[in-house]
Amino acid sequence: VQLQASGGGLAQTGGSLRLSCAASGGTLSLYAVGWFRQAPGKEREFVATISRSGGSTAYTDSVMGRFTISRDNVKNMVYLQMNNLKPEDTALYYCAAGQLGVGSRLARDFGSWGQGTLVTVSS
Repeated sequence: VQLQASGGGLAQTGGSLRLSCAASGGTLSLYAVGWFRQAPGKEREFVATISRSGGSTAYTDSVMGRFTISRDNVKNMVYLQMNNLKPEDTALYYCAAGQLGVGSRLARDFGSWGQGTLVTVSS
């Protein structure tokens, strides 16, 4: 499956953005999906993950209560709604798919990656 992330941009502190991850060449409902991010000069980190059915989600502590991951398997799409954005959320965001039942926090569990979409949050 091929993935394409979109929806990044410039936001102010406290603002919102919604990232989208579009899948092609496969049925996204067969994959768990994760969002990861990489800030300048830092390592890639886990953000959120969702199971194949969408019934199970998990988040890194720093985004809990602010970000929501969701999916529409009919449209082959996964979303990351980001609210109350902070400057430390500035990063290149990637979506990834893995042939898992439930999601995962580990990048190595995901075999397909999108190209990334840049989120910049100004203070």
